[in-house]
Amino acid sequence: MKKISHLLIGTNNKGKLREIKALLPKRIKIYSTSKFKIKSPKENGKTFEANSIIKSKYYSKKTNLPCIADDSGLEIDVLDKAPGIYSARWGGRNSDFKKAIKKVYRELNKKDKNWTRKKIKARFICSLSIYFLEKKIACVRGKIEGTISKEPRGNNGFGYDPIFIPREKKLTFGEISPKEKYKIDHRFKAYKKIKKFL
Repeated sequence: MKKISHLLIGTNNKGKLREIKALLPKRIKIYSTSKFKIKSPKENGKTFEANSIIKSKYYSKKTNLPCIADDSGLEIDVLDKAPGIYSARWGGRNSDFKKAIKKVYRELNKKDKNWTRKKIKARFICSLSIYFLEKKIACVRGKIEGTISKEPRGNNGFGYDPIFIPREKKLTFGEISPKEKYKIDHRFKAYKKIKKFL
């Protein structure tokens, strides 16, 4: 397969767009879905991988461009791995993550009133796929383990970043600089596996 020179990032989420763009090689001409004014597809897959492929396939077909798309989310062990693939949906219709974070705390309180005294294990998972000319080119998964903080901290990042403390760190993703985060997070780990296809 010859090297990809043009690539569409299949997301309408500005945070994801920024993070994926920061990872990609500078020689690739990047397009965003906003340029084409395409609505997001229905994500009805049962796994991160399935949803990632739904997106990369959909946007690639709509634009005739190779497309890279991400499906990612937060799994919290004591909540039976919720919110998982429903991570964005926990924020309601507008994917309001302040709402979603409140819901995480509500669910944790329901599960265990003393959860704040314990280490609540969680992980971020990212599945990245590339799709072009009716073909799935690649689909990979990256993850980072960590715990849930007792309250949201920091204004960096997006989504659940303010409540996730990566393993062996004291700060949440919301407090770590974006540069630091890009070097260790789930998206970067997935990207390392997929970059040989670019």
